[in-house]
Amino acid sequence: MAYQLRGKTFDQFSVGDEFHTASRTITEADVATFAGLSGDYNPLHTDQVFMEKSAFGGRIAHGALILSVATGLANQLGIFEGTSIAVLEMVTRFTAAVKFGDTVRVLLTINDKKESKKPDRGVINVGVKVFNQTDQSVLEGNWMVMLARG
Repeated sequence: MAYQLRGKTFDQFSVGDEFHTASRTITEADVATFAGLSGDYNPLHTDQVFMEKSAFGGRIAHGALILSVATGLANQLGIFEGTSIAVLEMVTRFTAAVKFGDTVRVLLTINDKKESKKPDRGVINVGVKVFNQTDQSVLEGNWMVMLARG
């Protein structure tokens, strides 16, 4: 039997639907790999001695890394698998720092749905909140995702 895609179509989402992801611990290796990939070697992320004297008391993860992890955790849910056509927009607010060893999880909420000019697709507005292990918000935003219709 062939693999069955798990994605939900535009019509299968309802305003108010919530989806909770698994959690993931952010490691020093994650930050070092992201610094290498992005070229962002800011001391905020790479210099422990410098950051020990900061308000954070140590190195912090890149905000863009946390956004990337959020997209990965969201996609592991399978709800966009095979039905997403495009991410049209991502609006992101970083609400707290993520330190090495913090564990993050994502809450997705369907805020709105809009028909498209093309009958085979629609656009959902997804509220995104990333929380750490103490349920403190570390990232909030909205994603506009174009999905196939069912």
